Amino acid sequence: MAIDSAGPTGNLLLDALSDHDRALIAPDLEAVSYARGQTAFEASDAVTHVTFPCDYTVLALVITTRDGRTAETATIGHDGVAGGLVGQGRVPAFAKGLVQIGGPMLRLDADRLEEAASRSASLRALFTRYAECLVAQLLQTAACNALHPIEQRCLRWLLTFQDRIDGDTLAVTHELMAAMLGVQRTYLTRILRVLQDQGLIRVARGRITVVDRAAVSAAACECHARVRIHCAAVLGPVYGTGRYAHDPIVKATAGQRPH
Repeated sequence: MAIDSAGPTGNLLLDALSDHDRALIAPDLEAVSYARGQTAFEASDAVTHVTFPCDYTVLALVITTRDGRTAETATIGHDGVAGGLVGQGRVPAFAKGLVQIGGPMLRLDADRLEEAASRSASLRALFTRYAECLVAQLLQTAACNALHPIEQRCLRWLLTFQDRIDGDTLAVTHELMAAMLGVQRTYLTRILRVLQDQGLIRVARGRITVVDRAAVSAAACECHARVRIHCAAVLGPVYGTGRYAHDPIVKATAGQRPH
């Protein structure tokens, strides 16, 4: 299915491309759709495609241990892409791509992206900058999981998830959130109850509502804000558009953006 080389795609990274760069890959973008809980790609599978979540679709990169426990390492929404970005050849995926919020995505053959990047320095630079932002999220998540209490980790996760949707209510179950944070469901339920008693969130069956984002940001650790500041500085063309354009963190970082 051919994608309009000029109109919005629902993915901020694609929409930030120049008309020339978009035209290099638009004919090869394939529209697909995933439901919540589906797997976009498995760990150890060859990376044959790069996948762009669109609109409010959210994809998590998940690590599963030998005893079956899971933990999320990164969250990718309409501002990003999963798959081989800057490498050559079809290397195996290290993490599983699990769909947290179902919806539309666009896929591109990894070889086609590599070919387009070889023809355009600006396209190559944009995806290299995004790879830097993804690494920043991975590194900060690792530090957060090692150093910060579960209450702050919960709030960081909720803020990161909320960044990728439109609104304050997150369609997420206790089971999913516990699995992503690598904790027991019963333990997470107790933590969420404490956060609700503090007036930060409201918990209902199958959803969590952020009652006061400013208060949640203040109560969370610095990890969410630190990643947002870094990404706004590195990828201004992406984070300066759409609903990110009105984000106080992005606005405060506007002067640091490279041209």
